Amino acid sequence: MVAGNTVIVMVNDRPRLTRSSLGSIEQWLETARMDGAIALIDKEEDWTSFDCVAKLRNRTRIKRVGHAGTLDPLATGLLVICFGKATKDIAFLQDDDKTYDVEFVFGARSTTDDCAGEITETPNVTPCTDEQVVNALRSFEGTIQQTPPDYSAVRHQGRRQYDLAREGKEFTPKTRTVRIDTITNIDVAWPYVRCTISCSKGTYIRSIARDCGELLGCGAYVTKLRRTRSGGFTVDDACTVGDVIEALPQGVIA
Repeated sequence: MVAGNTVIVMVNDRPRLTRSSLGSIEQWLETARMDGAIALIDKEEDWTSFDCVAKLRNRTRIKRVGHAGTLDPLATGLLVICFGKATKDIAFLQDDDKTYDVEFVFGARSTTDDCAGEITETPNVTPCTDEQVVNALRSFEGTIQQTPPDYSAVRHQGRRQYDLAREGKEFTPKTRTVRIDTITNIDVAWPYVRCTISCSKGTYIRSIARDCGELLGCGAYVTKLRRTRSGGFTVDDACTVGDVIEALPQGVIA
């Protein structure tokens, strides 16, 4: 679809709102209401995925809005949001592989496996060498069994694990099969390590940090997490919720 000099890229025959196509948002909005459309959103830190959905549902006045893959509140980056009839594509889009830029810190453990939880320092930690850290990380490449964090959206006997954890309920999370395609761009500056992880759907990066810390005997948790890719979409093309709201026709905003 072409609007003026701006090309709106089609996904599953649905237009995609990106940073470069914000100038054609009125046409995108009309199509979103009639036939469904997709928006690539760069989620900000401390926003939940539902916050982004709710804000855009309210401002576009489109009733059916959903996202194709949750991001933790402390995570930033690419969130694929579907509008109207495009919500039928969510299951398909959720199956896409993902890529994340991540930072871990070693020498401590977190109840949530990230910096939002209660942190317990590991006493008398001997710093690991760069080679030890790289080898530990690389050991997670391939198809592995992974246990999701206690504080996760995974359901356990019909309830979200994070609800059970917040209530202090005891439960044993079920393992799942996930695939870690590559762990690259590894930069070690003990106790921190930064890297890029490409993986299958359903992979918890927080679990990789936790398990890598346990493998090295010192604990670890995520301090920064950013999704940069989902399938063929990249965060470089994404716009913020604020960008979308600013570009919307004034008459649309509630």
